[in-house]
Amino acid sequence: MWNGKLKDIGMFGFFKKKSAVEKLQSDYEKLMKEAFQLSKSNRSASDKKTAEADEIMKKIEKLT
Repeated sequence: MWNGKLKDIGMFGFFKKKSAVEKLQSDYEKLMKEAFQLSKSNRSASDKKTAEADEIMKKIEKLT
């Protein structure tokens, strides 16, 4: 089960630039949050956001 956290940021983690995978993970989290919010009011828009997030997850899996 996914716990919502993909990587723990250390004490000085905010100074380092994000890698391509970290950027994709951030985008994935953002889309999933948007999909959850939309699921309460607009199911088809939520499904589209989830599909976008799935595509990003496929990219992440290819890179790792």
